[in-house]
Amino acid sequence: MSEVQVGEIRIGRGNPLILIGGPCVIESEENALDTAKELKKICSTLKIPYIFKASYEKDNRGSEKSYKGPGLKEGLRILAKVKAEVGVPVLSDIHRIEDVESAKEVLDILQVPAFLCQQTSLLLKVGGSGKPVNIKKGQFIAPESMAGAVKKIYSTGNRQVFLTERGTCFGYNKLISDFCSIPIMQETGCPVIFDATHVVRNYGIPSEDPKGGSPQFVPHLSRAAVAVGCNGLFLETHPEPRQALCDASSMIPLHEMKELLRQAKTLHDIIREWGIG
Repeated sequence: MSEVQVGEIRIGRGNPLILIGGPCVIESEENALDTAKELKKICSTLKIPYIFKASYEKDNRGSEKSYKGPGLKEGLRILAKVKAEVGVPVLSDIHRIEDVESAKEVLDILQVPAFLCQQTSLLLKVGGSGKPVNIKKGQFIAPESMAGAVKKIYSTGNRQVFLTERGTCFGYNKLISDFCSIPIMQETGCPVIFDATHVVRNYGIPSEDPKGGSPQFVPHLSRAAVAVGCNGLFLETHPEPRQALCDASSMIPLHEMKELLRQAKTLHDIIREWGIG
């Protein structure tokens, strides 16, 4: 397995479990800073390398009336402030090739959304940035098919790539976790992160509706993914999930993150002794 380096953080190849965490979308500067500071505090205590994530624009919302975020310019300003004030790497998703030049000046990791994981023009542009790239596996494709996306990034000369498992379609509006996908995608040579919060969304139901997600299963899925050998967790969290402007029904309350991560790290430390992950 290759090792992806993000500043002082090393992902994969037997390195410690990492956290990519934060709110689904940037709601305000205050929310982003407060969430990042609390997660950094938790991760510092648990000795978990931490990367802050939040979308500057969610261009794949179910309704044109749904909150999409502050946009590229304001979103990057806030992410730059999180990076400078909190002292953590930052990640956000890229929906358009024209965003890459501006985004790469601020972001430490460029993320390709699941819906766009086969979009050749976007993958080549993101790969050509020279920045580490996180490709989220589409809910609609087999884990083996992610090898094609990886090769597209590699073709640009960029080898700093990791993948994120975020569920597989199980009929309409339902996702399930196929944990075999973690070792299958690791066969590409890339580290694999597990997204435990998007997989519990019930699509077709607005995220502000409590029926739109089952966040009570996030700890179970997180522990299972770590036991299988994922290299990190991707968890969306919010101080008050029910008041969140996006994915309110699937995010984890911020005050529950410490215990969830403590359990995950304990498991990961055990399986590292077995040479897994």
